[in-house]
Amino acid sequence: MVSLFGHSVYHLDVLTVWFCLLAVSQAAYVNVALNKPAYLQYPDPDDDDWDASNAVDGRKSDLSEYGGQCAVSWRRQTATWWVNLTTIHSIHNITIYFRTENYLQYFYTGLSNYFLGFSVYVSNTTDRLQGTLCYKDDNFTRDIIPAVFTTTCPVHGQYVIYYNERLPGVTYPYGYSTTVRIGLCEVEVYGCPGGFYGANCSNACPDTNCYCHLETGTCQGCTPGFQGYLCKSACSRGYYGAECQQECGHCRDLSPCVHTNGSCLTECVDGYSGEMCKTPCPYGFFGPDCANRCNDTCDGCNTINGSCDSGCNPGWQGHDCQDACDKGSFGENCSETCGHCRDVDK
Repeated sequence: MVSLFGHSVYHLDVLTVWFCLLAVSQAAYVNVALNKPAYLQYPDPDDDDWDASNAVDGRKSDLSEYGGQCAVSWRRQTATWWVNLTTIHSIHNITIYFRTENYLQYFYTGLSNYFLGFSVYVSNTTDRLQGTLCYKDDNFTRDIIPAVFTTTCPVHGQYVIYYNERLPGVTYPYGYSTTVRIGLCEVEVYGCPGGFYGANCSNACPDTNCYCHLETGTCQGCTPGFQGYLCKSACSRGYYGAECQQECGHCRDLSPCVHTNGSCLTECVDGYSGEMCKTPCPYGFFGPDCANRCNDTCDGCNTINGSCDSGCNPGWQGHDCQDACDKGSFGENCSETCGHCRDVDK
């Protein structure tokens, strides 16, 4: 059976056959999500049996809540789970095994409504909105949503994100639950590591700086730091990263950053720190790598040269806030007049 969107929909009597066909169809690709780091929104802090990693551990013989093989979250208005492939991969298709309690009739009468309306994204960050929407369910009902779902998504990315929501003030179709939760027993992401293609991902992409087509090896996009025809050109001076869209930080001596990851080839200019020299000095520090501490009498200081540009702490005055208030005055800017103290020296 096929949904209106061309995605696989299988039920009771064909499920076993489908597993066999799925294994054959995916033989050419690698499950690149297996044992990779995973995240679960709203986990149970006291129950490791529902950990996010359960959905990428390769186990799917027990699809029940307490079988120790599923990622399960609390019921909330949003539900998010993602797997970090650790590097950008060439993805072909994604398969999701929903929690069924090992009993499909119970899945369709007591669980499926929590999964209706789900979305699957592939992104280079944990922000799904910065990525590609691979699938959005606006077709399934609680009676036809597949217990095992597969969608083809020929894109490149590092994070595969499952998301669902039930937002206040939004009217959802009949049969949808009022809250959502994660119930993922396995998420398989089939494809190749970036830079490889073909049967069993055994061929290196012919164009070194390209993400290549999984079947043909043709260039489909540039790896971070490269641009142009067949991705042969490095980013222009002062830019780096994906599609050369990110600007370098404040590198010393106007040195360009590394065009692939943005790190500075030299130290940072005064007033900035970090590998990419994009982090301004925190309050109270200045200079090279923000290693110098501002004068204690300053209300902070200039992050470049340490001058007290923002003023003095109460009780101090002068250009560098080195002078205590004159006798008889106190406070911010030494603008307050002392009262009638018995000891005139205090």
